[in-house]
Amino acid sequence: MEYINFGKLGVKVSRLALGLGLRGQSDAQAAQRMIEQAIDLGINLIDCANVYSLLDDHRYFGRAEEILGRAVRGRRDQVVITSKVAARVGPGPNDAGLSRVHILREIDRSLARLGTDYVDVYLVHIYDQATPLEETLRALDDVVRAGKARYVGCCNYAAWQVCHGLWLADDLKTEPFGVVQNQYSLLERTPERELFGVVRRFGLGMMAYSPLAVGLLSGLYRPGHPAPAGSYWATRGAASYDKVMAGPAGSVIAVLLDAAATLGKTPAQVALAWVLSHPEVTCAITGGDTVEHLQDNLGALGWELPAEIRKQLDDASHVPGALDR
Repeated sequence: MEYINFGKLGVKVSRLALGLGLRGQSDAQAAQRMIEQAIDLGINLIDCANVYSLLDDHRYFGRAEEILGRAVRGRRDQVVITSKVAARVGPGPNDAGLSRVHILREIDRSLARLGTDYVDVYLVHIYDQATPLEETLRALDDVVRAGKARYVGCCNYAAWQVCHGLWLADDLKTEPFGVVQNQYSLLERTPERELFGVVRRFGLGMMAYSPLAVGLLSGLYRPGHPAPAGSYWATRGAASYDKVMAGPAGSVIAVLLDAAATLGKTPAQVALAWVLSHPEVTCAITGGDTVEHLQDNLGALGWELPAEIRKQLDDASHVPGALDR
C-alpha cells in the first residue's frame, strides 16, 4: 500500500480510501467483512457520512457508521475515519444543513454510532446557502476544540467557496478546511478548471469521490450493450443509461476499454490510476461493495500510466462533465 500526507496535514493516508456509500450492498455482515478486509490490505482511510446506509437508502441513515464502528472495534488507531454532516436526517426544520444546532447535534450522534470519541476528519457535505458560513466555521472549530474531530474539510464546494471558507477561517481564527472532497473521474473533470489551483496553492488534501463514475468506468458496462441485469445502471440508473452511453461518456468508456486491454489491466484499475496520476489528488475513494471489487481496485497501485495511454485518455475525456451531457 502507498501512503501519502493528507495535503499539508501531518497525518498519512492510503492512496485508496474505502467509501461506505454502500449503493450495491444490502448485507451488513458482508459490508463489515469488506471493511475489515480493506484494513487488512493496508487501506487506512475510511470515508463515511451520517446519512450513508445499505443500498444508499437514506431512510435508514446512520447504518454505515454503525457497521464501520463494529469493524474498527479494537483497531481504531489503525484507521483514519471521515464522516460528514449537512444531509437531511429527519423531517424537522433543523434536521439538515450546517447550522450550529445541527452540526453540534450530529457530531455526537455520529460518534455514538461509530463507538469512538473522535473522527479524524469532519466534513461538511454540501455548501449551505441558508446558513452563514461564519456560523458553520465557528461550530466546526468548537468540534475540533472539544476533541471530537482532528481536522475539518468540505465536500462539493466550488473553488471560490473553498477560498471564501479559508479566508473567513483566517479572519475568525478558526480551524481552516484542510481537506476537500469532490467528484473527479474521466467523466467528470470539472475540478481541473479551478479547484486544482486552490488545492495546490493552499496545500489541501483532496479526496476524489466516484472515480469510477458510479461504476460506468469499472468495465462492467460497454457501449452498444445493455447494462447487466441487476446492476446499478440496469435498476436505479436505467432511465438514463442509454442516453449516457450514447453521449461522450460512451466514447470515453470505449477508449478506456482499449487502454485496459493494451496494458493488461482491468478498466477500473486504469481509470483509478488515471485519477491518482494527478498530483493534486491525495486519494481516490473506491466505492466497491464487495471484497472482489476492492481487490481489483487495489491493482491501480504500484505502476504508472504510460505517457501515450495517458494522452489517449486525456484526449477522449476532455469535455468536463461528460457524464451529465
